Amino acid sequence: MSNLRSGGQILVDQLKIHGCELAFCVPGESYLAVLDAFYDARAQIRLITCRHEAGAANMAEAYGKLTGKPGICFVTRGPGATHASVGLHTAFQDSTPMILFIGQVARDQTEREAFQEIDYRRMLGPLTKWVAEIPSADRVPEFVSRAFHTAVNGRPGPVALALPEDMLTERMAAADSRRFSRIEAAPRPEDMVRLGEILGSAERPLAVIGGGGWTDAACQAFTQFAERWSLPVATSFRGKDRIDNRHALYAGDMGIGIDPRLGARIAEADVLLVAGPRLGEMTTNGYTRLEAPVPKQRLVHIFPAAEELNRVYQAELGIVSGMEAFTRDAAAMKVPPVSWSGWTQTAGADYREFVKPVEVKGAVNPSEIFAWLNQRLPDDAILTNGAGNYAGWLHRFFLQKRFHTQLAPTSGAMGYGVPAAIGAKAVHPDRMVVACAGDGCFLMTGQELATAVQYNLNVIVLVFNNSIYGTIRMHQEREYPARTIGTDLKNPDFAAYAKAFGCWSSTVRATAEFAPAFEAAVASGKPALIEIITDPDQISPTATLSGMRSAALKQK
Repeated sequence: MSNLRSGGQILVDQLKIHGCELAFCVPGESYLAVLDAFYDARAQIRLITCRHEAGAANMAEAYGKLTGKPGICFVTRGPGATHASVGLHTAFQDSTPMILFIGQVARDQTEREAFQEIDYRRMLGPLTKWVAEIPSADRVPEFVSRAFHTAVNGRPGPVALALPEDMLTERMAAADSRRFSRIEAAPRPEDMVRLGEILGSAERPLAVIGGGGWTDAACQAFTQFAERWSLPVATSFRGKDRIDNRHALYAGDMGIGIDPRLGARIAEADVLLVAGPRLGEMTTNGYTRLEAPVPKQRLVHIFPAAEELNRVYQAELGIVSGMEAFTRDAAAMKVPPVSWSGWTQTAGADYREFVKPVEVKGAVNPSEIFAWLNQRLPDDAILTNGAGNYAGWLHRFFLQKRFHTQLAPTSGAMGYGVPAAIGAKAVHPDRMVVACAGDGCFLMTGQELATAVQYNLNVIVLVFNNSIYGTIRMHQEREYPARTIGTDLKNPDFAAYAKAFGCWSSTVRATAEFAPAFEAAVASGKPALIEIITDPDQISPTATLSGMRSAALKQK
């Protein structure tokens, strides 16, 4: 019996070795040999076919967020890769492990601008931790093993591998690799001693957690650490699920629409303990919440890769460590008497006040909808969203109770919520998954409802429809009042659109209509969509477009 295998078969064999049980794709002729190998592996690897490469890549990114293992996506060359690049960008900025496999022209056709030819090293270099082209079938195990290790170790992130079409069909002998392993950095003992000294001398400390590389165990250990030290805990932009938001120590998130009292608390803090986040633009409000290069607060920054430490902000103590290792050691630290309990209690009380529903203009009040969902959804329900002002209501008024219940792109990518929800439901079919999208956001990937129906992935999609690109309109009214252009939308009947795919659907025009519509969606046993008509003037929980226009005109 021959020991020769095609490159495509070797590749799929490596995926099985590395524990891949789910992959997402849009099929292409450039990797037919891989698809053929998937046929023989269909009992071990479930292949979900999507309707657009952006949807497939976002589903794989959501898989990586939820499992900590690389999300696997296959797309064809040229247009397929360019469409999928948005998912790579999200994975890179969100520190999510992911591997994008891209069909490529045959090796004897390179550098001729062959059909759909692209040099992926040049195209995708800024969007990935590593991008390469596999030169021959016998090196597939080496490249795939490196891809898995690169994606999960250090700061997690995406990898792209190009697959020449003829390489996938050549038959060669190749030795299989072993399953990938994680290599996690850990704090030095002297780092933890120094951390204890810095915290012990604090009067107004604040912890900030978020970023990639977290696990349930790390979240639980950090909560124990914060409880023992009575530390108020904030989360970075779109990192709310690292701690139960109902916890008395939770002080809010450092995203868009931050509670002004939390913003003031960050400025007043004398010690900032930052575990996991990069301290990027969104968390720091354009690098203004902390002074650069040396913050006035004593900064302790824990991150899994050394190249991020001191990149923008110079820390008094930088610790290279994975989150599990750091939180385990932190939870075991000896705690001296602390003097800031009142500071911590006030921070928690301020947050609980901030998340109470507010009065709004119009018949639909999103703050009351999310307050109702707080009570209705199980603690392990997964909520997803893309980008837009609608997300501000979700992030403020919905409380994340457990880790891996928030899937939201720190990259600010529109169109993420629907495919992320479908990917999440594929990973956790027993959990409730709710996607939130604006009308503009939804139509970027709404065709993936077909994927949800095809694979019986019963997500519930909430489309907040105000018939504008709301975030951009808000910026227009602030910067160029009464000169709006390019932000009005004429939308389809979203409920009818969803019904055409075979989904259950409904339209909500008043707050009181939402609860019965949601219960009917759950009872339908189908993928479901609820269109929620909101007043376009109520652009955020604290502002109207008309008010912003009036204020801006007065300043002109």
